[in-house]
Amino acid sequence: MMRFPARLMRGASAPLGATWDGLGVNFAVFSANALRIDLCIFDPSGRREIARFELPERTDEVWHGYLPDARPGLLYGYRAYGPYEPLRGHRFNPHKLLVDPYARALQGQLRWSDSLFGYRISSPRGDLSIDRRDSAPGVPKSVVTNEAFNWGDDRLPRIPWERTVIMEAHLRGLSMRRSELTPVERGTFRALADPLLIDHLLRLGITTLELMPIQAFVKDRFLLERGLTNYWGYNTLAFFAPHAAYLAEGSPHEVRTAIRRLHAAGIEVILDVVYNHTCEGSELGPTLCYRGLDNASYYRLVPEDERHMINDTGCGNTLNLSHPRVLQMVMDSLRHWAVDFHVDGFRFDLCSTLGRESYGFDQNCGFFDVLRQDPVLSNLKLIAEPWDPGPGGYQLGNHPPGFAEWNDRFRDTVRRFWRGDGLQRGDLAARLSGSGDIFDRRGRRPTASLNFVTSHDGFTLMDVVSYSTRHNDANGEGGQDGHSENFSANWGAEGPTDDPAILAVRDRLRRAMLATMFFSQGTPMLLAGDEFGQTQDGNNNAYCQDNGTAWLDWSLAGSPSGQTMIDFVARLAALRKARPSLRWNGYLHGRRETMPGLSDIAWYGPDGTVMTTDSWNDAAGRVLGVLRSVADAWNGPDTTYLIMNAGAEDADCTLPPIPGTWTLLLDSANPNRPPGTAPDGGQGSTYLGAGLPAEGQGGQNPSHWIVPAHGAVLLGFTPRTKI
Repeated sequence: MMRFPARLMRGASAPLGATWDGLGVNFAVFSANALRIDLCIFDPSGRREIARFELPERTDEVWHGYLPDARPGLLYGYRAYGPYEPLRGHRFNPHKLLVDPYARALQGQLRWSDSLFGYRISSPRGDLSIDRRDSAPGVPKSVVTNEAFNWGDDRLPRIPWERTVIMEAHLRGLSMRRSELTPVERGTFRALADPLLIDHLLRLGITTLELMPIQAFVKDRFLLERGLTNYWGYNTLAFFAPHAAYLAEGSPHEVRTAIRRLHAAGIEVILDVVYNHTCEGSELGPTLCYRGLDNASYYRLVPEDERHMINDTGCGNTLNLSHPRVLQMVMDSLRHWAVDFHVDGFRFDLCSTLGRESYGFDQNCGFFDVLRQDPVLSNLKLIAEPWDPGPGGYQLGNHPPGFAEWNDRFRDTVRRFWRGDGLQRGDLAARLSGSGDIFDRRGRRPTASLNFVTSHDGFTLMDVVSYSTRHNDANGEGGQDGHSENFSANWGAEGPTDDPAILAVRDRLRRAMLATMFFSQGTPMLLAGDEFGQTQDGNNNAYCQDNGTAWLDWSLAGSPSGQTMIDFVARLAALRKARPSLRWNGYLHGRRETMPGLSDIAWYGPDGTVMTTDSWNDAAGRVLGVLRSVADAWNGPDTTYLIMNAGAEDADCTLPPIPGTWTLLLDSANPNRPPGTAPDGGQGSTYLGAGLPAEGQGGQNPSHWIVPAHGAVLLGFTPRTKI
């Protein structure tokens, strides 16, 4: 057992956190308003405090001390002394053990009790009272770590944005129902490194895996009391530590091993990170870390009423990124994951909150400025969720260059078009062409539009075509949580059905929506499980469903329909990769000709004529064709024609009047139809258009194409150079 000195040595104020140097550990923690901070050391079980030291030095508002002979594995926490004056925003309470904001690992789960709160819950004075019970038995302990890891020849894949295909996935949900894994492996990073999963991603053409929160988070008390839990993880406790339940053997190196194996396969890893709020909730929440260390610095408080917290996030509190030390913590955390874990990028939850200054959202705020000039982070993939519930929180298109943004207008438009809503063709055209009306400014590219039809937040793709309304009763909120408008339809029966006609329509629409997403300019994002028909039984807010509702059902992937869908998604990704016109990272305006009579983009109705103002305003129109033609020194010329028919009847479409050869690339309504087949299903391979006689066809010119109901057809075009 380690022998402890009578007091700590002075140590250093940087770096923040607990840093092992081979001879001992330096501890450094920020608090501008504390009067004293104690370091508490615990036995290996984390149950018993075995030593306590006052941090001996304070430099530039950082308290620090050095413990000689301490080693990795040491368990510790802090206690902060200072004023308990909620009316002034101060909530110091030394009876509450505090997690180190810079802890690289945690041991033990939070065990809820009233002692975790800084005030006596039963007091008539509420949070103006103080609770003197020791919270240490229920608080996870911070762990001193050794970050050294053999990365070998690992390097970031650095997939260009225009070649990026993202899959969003929940780490635990990915593998909890994979029977070939051991129970210990399921739901962990060990399963993420499994070759079968990596092979599945490669088969689909996924280049980038975006993981929902894996930073250490807390399970909400109110959910546990209902027999539920926080499954999604948007409730962070420690921004530097992996969530302990996601580690099969408790080592953060399991995260590194998984990332190294994914990199070896050429797959990037992006983390969904939550720096807008913490798990401590409103002023009535528990004291676990930031509130106890310096509530007035870490959080935004209501001016002139510092007892209460600004709640722009809808989660009770808002981190104060306008404070330099809080901003430093966020940046240090990002660099920790980028440098120590080789992460390829970040998706920022409620990113509008991160862009808020005291006067509102500002794309030139401190966080964006620091992030964009950082020599490490600025070169990674940065994705914004461009909204929050606060005033003026919807900021789609207003984030600075360097960010891609979740485009919910793409999601809603695609769903509405394929549902058959009227007057959607104009908005669909904008979404297909990279949403230039939103992003074409400050040199941003179409890939700034992160295109998705489904995400973790809402229906799965199967549920979009199976339910007309949400079915969230299992969440215990009277079915009122989650989005009320999903732009979905059940196509004849609410939920599961054996009706083959309804199932056929649902399958067609799923494929059509995915084809629209993959064949749109921008960055496509596939929700894990949509490739084989995952359902959440109509639950569009499965944040608390850590069970079969949200876990991926891999038996669906092995079914005939699942295999058909997986093969179809793989074809979509392969076509996008092979055809530059489908992933062009420049805005097309129809003002440039790639050859005489062939502009870079043109929109056609079913009669083969260019869309007019009257056509765009035709509420009954359900067919839209887009011809895109691009060329550069690297890719050469490429021209494709995508025809979409959201109607309930097949559409006889006239091909654009340009001379050349048309070739079928994909028919979403008939996924097994081989490329090159004829409009009538025959075995011809290519067809000539624009009034030119088709050789070998008796001089007849098949200038029409039958586009099936609820279907999308993609044709390739080769211009006729000699007439």
